[in-house]
Amino acid sequence: MKERIAIISDIHGNLEALKTVLKDIEKRNIKHIYCLGDIIAKGCHPHECLMLIKQHCEVIIQGNCDFFFTKSMDLKDTNDINTKRRKWNQSLLTKDDLEYLQELPYSYDFYMSGSLIRLFHATPNDIKGLVTTYSSQEEKYQMFLPTGFVESKEEADVVIYGHTHMMNLEQLHNKTLINVGSVGNPINVFRDSKKDSNNMETTRANYLIIEGDLHSTTYNDISFQFVKVCYDIDKELSKQEYNIEREAYQQELRDGIYREMDRVKAFLKEKNIEK
Repeated sequence: MKERIAIISDIHGNLEALKTVLKDIEKRNIKHIYCLGDIIAKGCHPHECLMLIKQHCEVIIQGNCDFFFTKSMDLKDTNDINTKRRKWNQSLLTKDDLEYLQELPYSYDFYMSGSLIRLFHATPNDIKGLVTTYSSQEEKYQMFLPTGFVESKEEADVVIYGHTHMMNLEQLHNKTLINVGSVGNPINVFRDSKKDSNNMETTRANYLIIEGDLHSTTYNDISFQFVKVCYDIDKELSKQEYNIEREAYQQELRDGIYREMDRVKAFLKEKNIEK
């Protein structure tokens, strides 16, 4: 019997985007929701987003922001932006929230229509690792291999991940590599004012639907569908008066432009990719 799973990722405290996506999933009568992490950071409602994720998702794995921004450490006053972000996020979360996010699992494996599907946030061995469309074939192949952080010792047939905030599907070596994009913070790093389509082509909330025989090791039909959902960006931004990076958040939500483009440029230069 065919079942559908909605796979969401990278909510980043965007409550309006998350609520709209959950309503869309409900409208489609999808009963299973899996979350690939980065529930918090950027938006002003990490606690509210976490409560909704816990209520609606049967599988929740840890993202890099869920891990790093909730770590217990000496948060002395400093000009380091990541320390400021950590302090701000922790001020918006309860003690139970912090403990819950720290204890989330790294990955999740399951079968659907004969395919071994592996979920994690970034890569199978680094919660903040970066594999994109522009990575080498060997780097992409490594995404399917077992490590000490994943559940199975088998090579995965399908890998589904988040972290980069850009939807993508490609195949190599009879395997399928899928990035689900981002619910609350979709971006596109290749931008040119003379070539760009409307910003809404990027900034709608992203998620993935997969359909097949859940938990079956017998090969049968399987499908993957990307979804882009319009949500009220103005409403989300109207509730950001306490956001320590309000302008950056607005740029990301309205324009789909990542706030740390210097890091992107360095990555593209390292990969010899022209932007």
